[in-house]
Amino acid sequence: MFDTLAAFAMLWAAAFSAGDPVPYETAVAADPVVAVSPEVADGSSEVSTDLTPEQTALMAEDPDWNARASLYHAGGGGATGNDSLGCRPIPMRTIATDPRVIPRRTKVFIRETVGMRLADGTVHDGYWYASDTGGAIRGQRIDLYTGNGRGSMQPVMRFNQQRLTITNAGRFDGCPPAWNTASR
Repeated sequence: MFDTLAAFAMLWAAAFSAGDPVPYETAVAADPVVAVSPEVADGSSEVSTDLTPEQTALMAEDPDWNARASLYHAGGGGATGNDSLGCRPIPMRTIATDPRVIPRRTKVFIRETVGMRLADGTVHDGYWYASDTGGAIRGQRIDLYTGNGRGSMQPVMRFNQQRLTITNAGRFDGCPPAWNTASR
């Protein structure tokens, strides 16, 4: 059976020779399906934002941590209830960390998330709050809390299992702030 398939593959290759290889960029440019990238199509594209002086300084600093990110959400087997501080987690603001690496109540700045367009049309300012921990979060790992349901992960899906640069932006008291007061 294998000999028959191998012979057929060689015959096919000889009959339909592709010629010289085509560079990747040329193939992508000629493909009409790739005319709009998924980030633009699903509304999660990065947009240009005016940075505050604090954000500009944090962007210029060397990162305090480089951590591998994963995502978590509420509902459907995701997170339920309160975070490890006893607060309701805030979508696109709460992160779970290993408190031996990034202590709880640390306000962090994740530069890759600055300018990210969220599902409701708002633009992320890069600030996240270490208010949760998790059994699988050990060492240089963080979990980004995305909200309710798997669909809430869409704006940050490109960061899943990626290394992010994280800068310490100070401490916070109480619970992580809601969106309308987080950047202040």
